Amino acid sequence: MSASVVSGERRRRNRRPRSRATVTSVLGELLLTAGVIVLLFVAWQMWIGDIIILAQKNDEGAAISQQLASTPAPEPPPFEKTDDGTIVYEPVIPAAPADGQWLAQMHIPRFGADYNYGIFGGTTRAGTLDHKGIGVYTDSKMPGEVGNFAMAGHRTTWGKPFNQLDKLQVGDAIVVETPDGWFTYRFRTLEYVKPNQTEVLLDVPQMPGVETGERYITLTACSPLYSLAERIVAYGIYESFQPRAEGPPKALTDPPPPPAAPSV
Repeated sequence: MSASVVSGERRRRNRRPRSRATVTSVLGELLLTAGVIVLLFVAWQMWIGDIIILAQKNDEGAAISQQLASTPAPEPPPFEKTDDGTIVYEPVIPAAPADGQWLAQMHIPRFGADYNYGIFGGTTRAGTLDHKGIGVYTDSKMPGEVGNFAMAGHRTTWGKPFNQLDKLQVGDAIVVETPDGWFTYRFRTLEYVKPNQTEVLLDVPQMPGVETGERYITLTACSPLYSLAERIVAYGIYESFQPRAEGPPKALTDPPPPPAAPSV
């Protein structure tokens, strides 16, 4: 056998069939790439984006609080003295905001010393909840007003301002800051309801037709996490109004008590 014949045989054996791209393989690659992109988007929406947006909103809130503090304080409202000498100021009730209009800043020390989230009119996702912050229900009473100051906020995504509602402890401060001062409410109880149970927004939550003369606060969000099946509802009751001229209330200057020990 000649050398040229042997060389040709070797070349034929060394050749490998080239794989050809098929419609199925190309489609599989595209689907795999799309899946990775979707997972990255979900990670952004659920975790990374939330961290960034929450930090941004808290920074914006701190800037607003600083601006309010640098503005000359309004004249304190009328007050009364209790038998033990405590001064009780008449609350300066703000006007109801238009849809998407800024109303106040919310501070919840249990959620962190830097928690400072904006409160705006309306509870639509496009107008308020997705891009601005916490939303006030249309028929809600205002801070310090007799009745129910009721709000909604995201528990996941878009900065998730109400993510930790289930971590509130009885007596925790919920403080609403306006240009006139601070309204302090104290958390009382938590419950879970169906989305159509709007009685939680009544002047006396869950009690149609009842009037007590009390001032309540109600915070609502979707529950469980990443689901629209129910609503988590946190209730609080009004404690006091602190005019801006008097400086921040103790609820913001004193650290919150440690979480309660689990029952055995």
